[in-house]
Amino acid sequence: MQSPLPVRDGVNATRLRLPDEGPWETALDYMMHRWGHIDPQGIEDRFDAGEIVGEAGIALDRSTPMQDHTFIWYYRTLPPETRIPVELNILHQDDHLLVVDKPHFLPTTPGGTYIQESALVRLRNQLGLPDLIPMHRLDRMTAGILLLSTNPETRGKYQVLFEKRQVQKEYECVSAAEPAPGHPAVDFPAVVRNRMTKSRSYLLAEVVDGEPNAETRIERLRTFDASDAPDAGAPDAAPDADGGPHRRALYRLEPHSGKTHQLRVHMASLGLGIVNDAFYPELLDKAPDNYAKPLQLLARGIRFVDPISSSPVEYRSRLELSEAR
Repeated sequence: MQSPLPVRDGVNATRLRLPDEGPWETALDYMMHRWGHIDPQGIEDRFDAGEIVGEAGIALDRSTPMQDHTFIWYYRTLPPETRIPVELNILHQDDHLLVVDKPHFLPTTPGGTYIQESALVRLRNQLGLPDLIPMHRLDRMTAGILLLSTNPETRGKYQVLFEKRQVQKEYECVSAAEPAPGHPAVDFPAVVRNRMTKSRSYLLAEVVDGEPNAETRIERLRTFDASDAPDAGAPDAAPDADGGPHRRALYRLEPHSGKTHQLRVHMASLGLGIVNDAFYPELLDKAPDNYAKPLQLLARGIRFVDPISSSPVEYRSRLELSEAR
């Protein structure tokens, strides 16, 4: 549903559905019920200023009955945010697409405590493109290629590519060269197929019984000693049992589906949890971001047949995983 309010400071107006029934006579009553304990005066001021609108952009006032509108829109009061000390790099921009290298730690879209400090809002403000929309998402802790649509008129042509899985994605990650104890050896290239699910109420994705809905092809590109990596003194770089240097490997991952945390779950299922992953195979206690130890997962490339030019295109990340250098 199109918002009747424009993007402001890079952020979309918030949409709220009013309930069909309840003890509230007006839209103001309901908003006071929801958020009056936080900022009652601010809510009244917004109604008085005409900053809360319904369908077709009709401004609501304090007396607007609940039943007059199903949806209303308003701008949230945004708390101050500490800038995340990372930068986006623009790789390509034309009349239809923007391609960037998203760094680790920066979320793709606003959410939770990250609003201004998201790739989308930063880029909207930096480039003056309020209609900018991401064509796909990268986890906050994952870096690499991110495609965004710059043109609402052609956006649907690119969205169809993703919906029909006509976009090929390639990732890289760093993990141990051999599976952890208790896991069988792996012959590469390997294909992991299973059924994954993730609920909004649970932090982790889970593998469950049933028809597979997630598939990843995994190839080991090269192995190297952890002592070659910048943080070789970290606990996860301890020597092997035989006293030799800890061996790591660089892997290429080709997902044939796009489930949340799919690559992290599939690597962990082989006993090859990705370096610096705080979720899989074991959920670690929440801690402040350690910018010196990003998750060693990178969206290396993306390719497809461009629906406008009908020509094959490929975009490649210029970033490198810190522990694969």
